[in-house]
Amino acid sequence: MTDSLTPARLRVAPSPTGDPHVGTAYMSLFNLAYARKTGGQFVLRIEDTDRARYVEGSEQQIFETLHWLGLDWDEGPDIGGPYAPYRQSERLDTYQPFVDQLIAEGHAYYCWCTPERLATMREEQAKAKLPTTGYDRLCYGKTREERAQLPGFSETPVVRMLIPDHMDLTFTDIVRGVVSAPRPDDQVILKADGFPTYHLAVVVDDHLMGITHVVRGEEWISSTPKHILLYKWLGWKEPAWCHMPLLRNPDKSKISKRKNPAARLLWFKEEGYLPQALLNFLQLMGYPQPDNDQEMCSFEEFMADFDWSKVNTVGPVFDVKKLEWLNGAYIRSLSDSELARRIIEYIEAYQATDLPDGLTDHDKQVIRQAVPLISPRLTLLKDALEKVRFLLTDEVVIDANARTKVEADARAVLPLAIEALESTPDFTAESIHDTLTTVLVDQLGYKKKTAFAPVRVAITGALVSPPLFESMEILGRDVSLDRMRAFVQSVS
Repeated sequence: MTDSLTPARLRVAPSPTGDPHVGTAYMSLFNLAYARKTGGQFVLRIEDTDRARYVEGSEQQIFETLHWLGLDWDEGPDIGGPYAPYRQSERLDTYQPFVDQLIAEGHAYYCWCTPERLATMREEQAKAKLPTTGYDRLCYGKTREERAQLPGFSETPVVRMLIPDHMDLTFTDIVRGVVSAPRPDDQVILKADGFPTYHLAVVVDDHLMGITHVVRGEEWISSTPKHILLYKWLGWKEPAWCHMPLLRNPDKSKISKRKNPAARLLWFKEEGYLPQALLNFLQLMGYPQPDNDQEMCSFEEFMADFDWSKVNTVGPVFDVKKLEWLNGAYIRSLSDSELARRIIEYIEAYQATDLPDGLTDHDKQVIRQAVPLISPRLTLLKDALEKVRFLLTDEVVIDANARTKVEADARAVLPLAIEALESTPDFTAESIHDTLTTVLVDQLGYKKKTAFAPVRVAITGALVSPPLFESMEILGRDVSLDRMRAFVQSVS
């Protein structure tokens, strides 16, 4: 393991094959923490050699979501750097000389087998229940002409590694210690379309870009012996290896976009999570906090305490309930003005079409006034609009169940409440509370629930709402009284 004082170079290398995966942020977090801890560099590389799965716009989403989380890189496709280009599709000329070298030195060979022939081979191996499966080396040692005489011949070959009969299948991992991996087969390193596979490109790029630590998910453990072979054959020093535990669903399966919406990094923005909360949560997934009794921990604190020996190797379960709690805690840590800004930004991005006129300047001002009322129980930014909607509309919609529960009391107390509030000298929350308490509770003897519930339903449309009297102050005397009169009329 590299000394902690030696500047390290680490990278994250996502593929633009759809919505960014939460695992990209998870790996970026640990790579960035160690790079910053050692005064090194964090590199973003786009691994886009799988053209069949390439999705337009995915790369930009990777940039935006990582920036949103504050996981900023020192070198990358968008900002350049000393080892540019940082997209593998722009580095094709870089890989070919190393393919040629491996072929010339007997470490790789051409394979002309068609996909159909390979599929048949795999089926036969499965039926025979062979202890060792993989490519059967039909093409190895043959010229193009010799291979063309046999079935299943493709005009355009791929290039495969020639895995030695005897090779070391163990390696040292800086988190896991000595790790044993299964024996690989003759891995394709150059596809028929001229693009390298992940296995060649990642080794070449990591070496040429000076990557000192390869930090990735544990699903790559089985590939590491292949990569070590390539480093050896090409005469390069291998990096330090670190395989992080995979994030898992509650059933312990690997978290995937197909099974769990939380696997999509964009989902957290859409749901209204704060980036600080998600980052903190991902830290908790693989690492103990500096203070075990402290759940909230900034990236700076995480980075300062960072040590590979503390990384948990057991796959953590992605507990969304824990994340929601953490998000609520971060929401309450924001100032009212900052929380209002984020709520307004969220509504404009995701919910503006839910409002008849979009989000007007008046609406924004109302939200700023209402934030202190809703923040104590707010969990997600997306929930804010429903909590304040009654403040943004001309006519409140009364919940049917709420109407039924209070309509008898409403007929009795609302006319008295209206009369009392009409003559209140000012219309502040304190004055409204004092007036209604004096008239309805102290003088007429109503219980507070009986006195105030009809007013709440008339003003907010529901039995549960943000603080009532503060809400009435935001709405103002005229709107509040109009709503109370309309409700009295509807239940009379």
